Amino acid sequence: MSAGLGGSSSKYAEVIDGGHTLPAIDVSGIDPAMLRQRVDYRTREPAGTVVVDTAARHLYLVEGDGKAMRYGIGVGKAGLAFAGSATIKRKAEWPHWSPTENMMNREPARYRHLASGMAGGIENPLGPRAMYLYQGDRDTMFRIHGTTEPETIGTAVSSGCIRLMNQDVVDLYNRVKIGSRVVVIQGGRAAES
Repeated sequence: MSAGLGGSSSKYAEVIDGGHTLPAIDVSGIDPAMLRQRVDYRTREPAGTVVVDTAARHLYLVEGDGKAMRYGIGVGKAGLAFAGSATIKRKAEWPHWSPTENMMNREPARYRHLASGMAGGIENPLGPRAMYLYQGDRDTMFRIHGTTEPETIGTAVSSGCIRLMNQDVVDLYNRVKIGSRVVVIQGGRAAES
């Protein structure tokens, strides 16, 4: 474990997972509000629902009885982020990743050479886990996933997806089920008390 990890060091320690090593995250430079923690949270959503508050840069996993597990997130740049509700219809460990056609068109030098995709691994932009959001049987192309850039948590950085620190996305992945409802709120409506 690295020095300078602060009080949340055990949550963000190095983890061996599926033959890959997730490095420890030095959280000393990350806003403490972005670190995983159980919070008081008032909502009408039932336990097991994932609520994403894009303005606050938080994802809440509703636990019921006025509590939720809160995670800091990085979200899509203005105009790229998903809003509304969806269902987690697929979950993947160390997922394969391919840039979307829109990403390749927007930034060809950065993404076009990856058109055939990238195998799961520590350099993969999706990180160690991905949860795929669907509306009915239609893949929204939005994901909840990890990141190779933990310092971006709390900012608008991705191509629309919802990213968490790798240790946090593993924790969330282990808590949610296929079929879980995801509600993405644009503009903020914090119910935290």
